[in-house]
Amino acid sequence: MLELGRLPNERAAQALIDYLKGQGIDCQLQHAELGVTLCVTREQDYAKARREYEHFVRNPYDDKYLQASWENGNTGTKLDYGAPGLQLVTQFLSGAGPLTLVVMLSCTLIYLGFIFGFANPIFEALSFFGAVPDSDSTQIWRVFTPSLMHFSAMHIIFNLLWWWYLGGKIENMLGVTPLATLLLIAGTLPNLLQYAIGGPNFGGLSGVVYAVVGYTWIMGVKRPEKGIGLPPAYIGFMLIWLVFGFTDMFGLSIANGAHIGGLMVGLAQGFIDSRRRH
Repeated sequence: MLELGRLPNERAAQALIDYLKGQGIDCQLQHAELGVTLCVTREQDYAKARREYEHFVRNPYDDKYLQASWENGNTGTKLDYGAPGLQLVTQFLSGAGPLTLVVMLSCTLIYLGFIFGFANPIFEALSFFGAVPDSDSTQIWRVFTPSLMHFSAMHIIFNLLWWWYLGGKIENMLGVTPLATLLLIAGTLPNLLQYAIGGPNFGGLSGVVYAVVGYTWIMGVKRPEKGIGLPPAYIGFMLIWLVFGFTDMFGLSIANGAHIGGLMVGLAQGFIDSRRRH
C-alpha cells in the first residue's frame, strides 16, 4: 500500500475515504501514533488520490465530502474535527516526525537563550571554529552546531516553517533515515563552504532548509509516487530568494555559501535516493 498522508482523527479521515470510494479508489485507514494514516491499495490510483488528499487538507468542509459520506459511507458520519485549538496542535504534531520536532525544539530553545541574556555563552559554545578564542578543530561539534543558532525572529521563523513543512513530509513519507542524512550532511559541509567564503561568524538552519528543498524537488520529479513533491511556485520562490542573497537589496547578512552548499547536497541526495528501487 502507498501512504497518502496523515490526518488528525478518524472521523475526518472517513469523510475522505468515503469520497475516494465514490471515485473507485480503495483507500484504507491505519492508526498512527499521532492521528491516522491514509493508504491506497493500488499504485495506479495514487496520483489522483494524492490530489484529492491535498484538496481535502485545504478544504475539509467542502460539501462534496459530506455528500460522499451519505452516498458511500455511514449516513451517520459527522465531520467532527475537534476543538480548533486542539486540531491545530494535532495537525502540527502529525505533520512532523520526532527528528523534525527535536530540531525545531533545539533551535527554539537556543534562540530563546539568545533573547534572555545568554547570547555570549551560547555563541562561545556553538559557533564555528575561529569565531571565538580558544576554539579549534578538536571541538568537532562546531562543524554542525552553527546550524542551530538563529539571530532574529524572521530568520528562525522562516527556517523552521520550511523545516517543518518539508522535513516533516520527508520523515513521515520516507522515514527518519533520509532526513537524518540530509540534516547531518547539509548541516556540516555547507558550513565549511560558508566559512571558506565569508569567515566563521554565521549561523542558521538555512543550509539544511535548502537541502530539503532540493531533495523534495528532485524526488517529486523523479519519484512522484513517494508523495513529497513541491509546487513549482515554491521552488521558484526559494531560487529567487537564493539569488537575492547575493545582492544588498534587503540589507541582510545572508550565508550564501551555506544556501548553495545545502541546495547541492539536497539535489545530490535526491538523485541518489530516486534511483533506489524502494
